[in-house]
This record gives sequence, C-alpha cells and structure tokens, in this order.
Amino acid sequence: MLTLFGVITLIFFLFNVLPGDPAQMMLGQNENSEQLLNIKKKYGFDQPLDTQYLYYLNDLSPISFHSKQEENYTFLKENKYSAFELMDLSSFTIVLKFPYLRTSFTMQGKKVSDIIKNTLPNTIVLAISAIIIAIILGILLGIISAVLKDSYIDKAIQLISVVGMSLPSFFSAILFAWFFGYVLNEYTNLEMTGSLYELDDFGENYSIKLKNLLLPAIVLGIRPLAVISQLMRNELLDVLNQDYIRTARAKGLSEYSVIKDHAIKNSLNPVVTAVSGWFASLLAGAVFVEYIFGWNGLGKEIVNALNNLDLPVIMGSVIVIAFMFIIINILVDIIYAWLDPRVKLN
Repeated sequence: MLTLFGVITLIFFLFNVLPGDPAQMMLGQNENSEQLLNIKKKYGFDQPLDTQYLYYLNDLSPISFHSKQEENYTFLKENKYSAFELMDLSSFTIVLKFPYLRTSFTMQGKKVSDIIKNTLPNTIVLAISAIIIAIILGILLGIISAVLKDSYIDKAIQLISVVGMSLPSFFSAILFAWFFGYVLNEYTNLEMTGSLYELDDFGENYSIKLKNLLLPAIVLGIRPLAVISQLMRNELLDVLNQDYIRTARAKGLSEYSVIKDHAIKNSLNPVVTAVSGWFASLLAGAVFVEYIFGWNGLGKEIVNALNNLDLPVIMGSVIVIAFMFIIINILVDIIYAWLDPRVKLN
C-alpha cells in the first residue's frame, strides 16, 4: 500500500507541474473564458495544488468522502461514481466504490477506466504469449547450453543471449516488422502492423487475427528469453556439480535420467523468480512494441495519450501498471516460498 501510495503521489505531482493548463487542453482551440471557468470548477482545477491532490486521492480511494453541496468537486454524481453508501453525515457522505480514474481530456469525456478495460486485455494477451515463448525456448536453450558446455553450440547460444539482452525492444520491433512483415511477406504471410481484433473488409464485424500476435510476442519475449537461458544454464551447471547428482550417476542412472528427473527441477527456482519479474516488466515494456506493430493495447494508448497530453489516461494507466507490478511481486514471493522450503514466510 505504501508503494502504491508513493507511485500515486509521484505521478500526480510529476504531471501537474508540467506547463500548460489542463482545462485548456480539454477545450483545445474552442475555449473561451466562460467555458474555461466551468471546466476548472467541474474538475477542481480552480483549487490549490494540495487540494487537487486530496481530490485525486479521494477519487482513487475505495472508501471516499463526498460533499453534499452540488457545486463541490466531490459531490456524488451517478455518472461519475458507482458507489455504495456506508455512512450519511450532516455535511458529507462516506461511500464504498471502485477507484475513479477520471475522464479523458481528448476522447469526449470517456472514462479512463473504460479505456483501460478495452485495451489492457490485449496487452495481457501479448505479455502472456511473450513470456510463454521466453520460458519454453529459454529453458530449452539453457539446458542444451549446459549439457554441451564449451562446445560451439554453447558459445553460439551464449552469443545470441548477449545480443538478445543488449538489443533495444524498439529496434528489434522495427527490424522484425520490416524483415518478416515486408521483405518475407510472400513467405510468412505476416503483416507489419495489426492487432488481435480487426474489422472485416465491410467494416461491420471484428475477427480474431492470431497471426498478428506472432511478431510482437517474439520481439517482446527476446530479452526475457535471453535472461532465462543464461539463468537456466548457470543454475543447471551448478546443480550438476552437487553431491546428490554424483550419487545418482554412481547408482547407474543414465545422464538423461539424471538431468530430467533430478537436475532440471532443482534448477528452476531462480527461473521462476525471473519469469515473474519479467512478466510484470512486459506489461510496462510493451509500449514501444505495441506502437510499432499497431497492437491496440494499453502501451499504444499511453503513447497516444502522451502525444495528445491526455494526462488522466497517462496517470491512470501508470497507476494500473504499478498496481499489477505490486500484486505480481507479492504472488512471486508466495510461490517462491512454496517451491523452496528454505524460504520462510513471516
């Protein structure tokens, strides 16, 4: 909770010290003095920054306080909050509600929560696909590299891993989109851009295009794949030098059985930790990949919001990603303690 509070505080003050008036951003070129005053009053922009901060915390808090005066920003409007009343006092009401992420500056007052709800599932699908590719190929390459230590194959895998960890995702995205989506399009039948759902030629119905998932998932999975491959190799080499592995070999077990039944399982703990951390990172790191491939996810929406200075969308998206980061890290700690009995939960 303290981490999330810190993120919210940092995000609020970071974006509210930017030059420019949020009310003018909302109205664009059509603003006049009367409209400007109405917008400032409606969204609380006419208040001091510390008061606006308290308003923002009140919007995000599941338990919040609301004035009974209609002219106050915190007045409980049905189109603004979906709330359950907990306590009715003389001058204000305490309610239980979902966090209110406010409305977009540029999308005709569309709720930020609705924008995130429409785009986040696509980002999650992309991140899950990328991490599955990274896990399968990373573990496989790590095992091959460890078993064939110091061979040409091992050195080649090491070189690929180093390149994979060093290559920026936006450069990989451009390279893959151009090579596989343009140069080899005749053979791959892949497009340079595209999303999971696309309109048909008549513009009436949406259809799933799974082939559009392949390139962005591979690009997004390159760096975690390289990390998992290195971790698996190093951990497996360490396990293969343990006494119980020598005992298993002395009992006459084949090398295949020793590796499959004893070594691999005990080499997976650091991989599990890396996978969980990378999955959380992929949700945030998909920004450039989604934008380059035209994938309609939260990352692409964040870039569009940055271009349009749509502050509520940017702030809401970052807070949601930070919340998911925190939840995933907590789950990782629990899973890691379950996998390794030496780790104790306090």
